[in-house]
Amino acid sequence: MKRKAATKTGRKFAPVAKSKRGVPLKYLAGLTGAARKKRESEILNASKKYKSGKLSKTAMNKLAKSRAKDAKKK
Repeated sequence: MKRKAATKTGRKFAPVAKSKRGVPLKYLAGLTGAARKKRESEILNASKKYKSGKLSKTAMNKLAKSRAKDAKKK
Protein backbone atom coordinates (compact mmCIF):
# COMPACT_ATOMS: atom_id res chain seq x y z
CA MET A 1 0.00 0.00 0.00
CA LYS A 2 1.18 3.48 -0.83
CA ARG A 3 1.18 6.06 1.88
CA LYS A 4 -0.16 9.49 1.19
CA ALA A 5 2.42 12.21 1.16
CA ALA A 6 2.07 14.44 4.19
CA THR A 7 0.52 17.74 3.21
CA LYS A 8 1.87 20.78 4.93
CA THR A 9 -0.93 22.95 6.23
CA GLY A 10 -0.44 25.98 8.41
CA ARG A 11 -1.93 26.27 11.85
CA LYS A 12 -5.38 27.79 11.96
CA PHE A 13 -5.87 30.82 14.15
CA ALA A 14 -9.11 32.59 14.98
CA PRO A 15 -9.61 35.77 12.92
CA VAL A 16 -8.78 38.96 14.81
CA ALA A 17 -9.12 42.65 14.00
CA LYS A 18 -5.97 44.03 12.41
CA SER A 19 -4.56 47.41 11.42
CA LYS A 20 -4.07 48.44 7.80
CA ARG A 21 -0.52 47.10 7.98
CA GLY A 22 -1.69 43.75 9.32
CA VAL A 23 -0.74 44.00 13.00
CA PRO A 24 -3.40 42.77 15.46
CA LEU A 25 -5.06 45.76 17.14
CA LYS A 26 -4.62 44.15 20.56
CA TYR A 27 -0.85 44.74 20.22
CA LEU A 28 -1.48 48.44 19.55
CA ALA A 29 -4.07 49.04 22.28
CA GLY A 30 -3.63 52.27 24.19
CA LEU A 31 -1.17 53.75 21.71
CA THR A 32 -1.80 56.77 19.50
CA GLY A 33 0.01 58.54 16.70
CA ALA A 34 3.78 58.21 16.60
CA ALA A 35 3.97 55.59 19.35
CA ARG A 36 1.51 53.38 17.50
CA LYS A 37 3.42 53.69 14.23
CA LYS A 38 6.71 52.96 16.00
CA ARG A 39 5.31 49.82 17.71
CA GLU A 40 3.77 48.63 14.44
CA SER A 41 7.07 49.06 12.58
CA GLU A 42 9.00 47.26 15.34
CA ILE A 43 6.62 44.28 15.22
CA LEU A 44 6.72 44.07 11.41
CA ASN A 45 10.52 44.38 11.24
CA ALA A 46 11.01 41.72 13.91
CA SER A 47 8.59 39.42 12.10
CA LYS A 48 10.36 39.90 8.78
CA LYS A 49 13.79 39.21 10.32
CA TYR A 50 12.52 36.15 12.20
CA LYS A 51 10.95 34.62 9.09
CA SER A 52 14.13 35.17 7.06
CA GLY A 53 16.29 33.71 9.84
CA LYS A 54 18.23 36.93 10.46
CA LEU A 55 16.97 37.68 13.96
CA SER A 56 19.86 36.92 16.29
CA LYS A 57 19.44 35.74 19.85
CA THR A 58 20.81 39.01 21.23
CA ALA A 59 18.42 41.03 19.07
CA MET A 60 15.48 38.93 20.29
CA ASN A 61 16.56 39.39 23.92
CA LYS A 62 16.80 43.15 23.37
CA LEU A 63 13.28 43.20 21.87
CA ALA A 64 11.87 41.16 24.73
CA LYS A 65 13.50 43.44 27.29
CA SER A 66 12.16 46.61 25.66
CA ARG A 67 8.66 45.14 25.34
CA ALA A 68 8.67 44.09 29.01
CA LYS A 69 9.83 47.58 30.03
CA ASP A 70 7.05 49.16 27.99
CA ALA A 71 4.44 46.83 29.47
CA LYS A 72 5.35 47.97 32.99
CA LYS A 73 4.53 51.57 32.06
CA LYS A 74 0.90 50.76 31.19
